[in-house]
Amino acid sequence: MRTSLPTNVVALSDLRDQLGVFRNREHAGEILARMLEDYSDSEAIVMAVPAGGVPVAKVLAEHLNLPLDIAVVSKITLPWNTEVGYGAVAFDGTVRLNNDLVARLGLADEEIQQGISKTSAKVAHRVKNLRGGQTLPDLSTSQIILVDDGLASGFTMQVAVEAVQKAGTHSINVAVPTGHQRSVGRIAGEVDILYCANIRGGYQFAVADAYLRWSDVSEKEVVSLLAGALR
Repeated sequence: MRTSLPTNVVALSDLRDQLGVFRNREHAGEILARMLEDYSDSEAIVMAVPAGGVPVAKVLAEHLNLPLDIAVVSKITLPWNTEVGYGAVAFDGTVRLNNDLVARLGLADEEIQQGISKTSAKVAHRVKNLRGGQTLPDLSTSQIILVDDGLASGFTMQVAVEAVQKAGTHSINVAVPTGHQRSVGRIAGEVDILYCANIRGGYQFAVADAYLRWSDVSEKEVVSLLAGALR
């Protein structure tokens, strides 16, 4: 039985619980653009979460004729498994830990602080490299559309939302091609509207399973995609 979704979630019912629905990230951006066509030529700003969110967001911004920017957030990963994150750091220094996971793993305070320090340095480097010296635009008077290529745990997006909230923006929406229904429901409670084309449930979830062609997006690719595109 499908779990009901919050009323501020916009999804495509024909893509519910389907795999391989997007050819690639660009195709996913095109589908999201159709879902968000009411924002076309508006005052909204599209903010991509690098790296995977940038190809999606660029197509979305181009189709809707909206400015494109980035919200750099990075997972704090385990020393012995860089695929597992127990927290995240955002572009403004916002840090959020997954306290339940930290407790289960038995991480020492020293290990956690080392992880935060290492991740903060990584975020600072990415901000400098990806923004090319440009300052972040004033978000306090803007409607923000945060974009990533999918929501698994959704933790990275939660930290991005928190950082943008701290910047004083009056309206935050999230747009993702795919997401686990638990993560979608949780993040929907923190934003105005959450758009997700392909919502899936179950115990096993991978963002990549929504795509026919999937690969990691390198920092070099992100720089190329953003060249001349940042607000």
